[in-house]
Amino acid sequence: MALNCGIIGLTNIGKTTIFNCMSNSKAESSNYAFSATKSNKGVVDVIDPRLYEIDKLIEADKVVPATVEIVDVPGLAKGSSQGEGVGNKFLADIQQTDALIHVLRCFDDDNLPHIEGSVDPVRDMEIVDFELQVRDLDLVMRKIQRLEKLVKTGDKEAKKSIEIMNVYKEHLENMGNARTAPVSEEDAEIIKDMQLLTAKPVIYVCNVDDASAVEGNDYVKKVKEALGDNADRLLVIAGELEAEIAELEDEDDRKEFLNDAGLKEPGVNKLVRAAYDILNLQSFFTAGKTENRAWTIKKGMTAPQAAGVIHSDLERGFIRAEVIAYEDLIKYGSEHAVKEAGKLRVEGKNYVVQDGDILHIRFNV
Repeated sequence: MALNCGIIGLTNIGKTTIFNCMSNSKAESSNYAFSATKSNKGVVDVIDPRLYEIDKLIEADKVVPATVEIVDVPGLAKGSSQGEGVGNKFLADIQQTDALIHVLRCFDDDNLPHIEGSVDPVRDMEIVDFELQVRDLDLVMRKIQRLEKLVKTGDKEAKKSIEIMNVYKEHLENMGNARTAPVSEEDAEIIKDMQLLTAKPVIYVCNVDDASAVEGNDYVKKVKEALGDNADRLLVIAGELEAEIAELEDEDDRKEFLNDAGLKEPGVNKLVRAAYDILNLQSFFTAGKTENRAWTIKKGMTAPQAAGVIHSDLERGFIRAEVIAYEDLIKYGSEHAVKEAGKLRVEGKNYVVQDGDILHIRFNV
């Protein structure tokens, strides 16, 4: 399962720069508002050091990391949900995403005018939230209308559904996001197929100047205060600096550049980890002569479900999984030594895959 993230924010706040420091494909950035005419799409490798440690012990012809798909939506503006600026057609591009990366401008630059006339990331956050809420409210209203027609036919389930949808309607009308609506987890199932934008989990990225890359700045402090309990979902990234680092071909040059900037790792690594965390994801590995590969699954998935991520035939014909914990492979140094120590486990259909498991699937179709 490929993780899919959408990058959102106002125009001229550095979204495309953040996209370029993440993605294997590069997009053109501009100082002019609304200069983008389409969403940029790219793929970023998930850097998991465990995969390369496995390859040292079980050598393969190639190493294949897990990937994250990212969509950089052209900058929004007040009235986007009503067709202003790039219009709301681009909002549809992020409906298919699993999570949102909301980029906020936290830097001053006289050569890059702010569309609202001044730099105020908290105001910007509220503007974007409002535009997403307006679009979601429209979708909720339409669903209520459809359900009302079903109620007239005597559909009892529809009546209960309308009650839940009205909770969402009132919450959105009061400028709340769907993810914080006061409904039970069970009742929230009703909106899953609607792909509401404000129901998606969000990571906030404060895009700062180079000098603020490590400690942040006053703009970042204001965003933290505004987010309150959700401040743990905030990351500070110097977009321009990291985009320059991403352009370097040599890995040693990248490390030197990061060290000079006082950074331990690229911001993209932190972003991917944050996305995995809020989406309740983890990795497992397959290893062998042909390839060593990382796979992304939801926490709590069983061995057959994990096998299905590799190929549907493996889930359909699942017999058992031979499992080696990553820590055991590192401790004993080889598959043979793990087996000799009695640490290779044979698990059945009810086994819940753990983060870092190395699986060999036995199946028959």
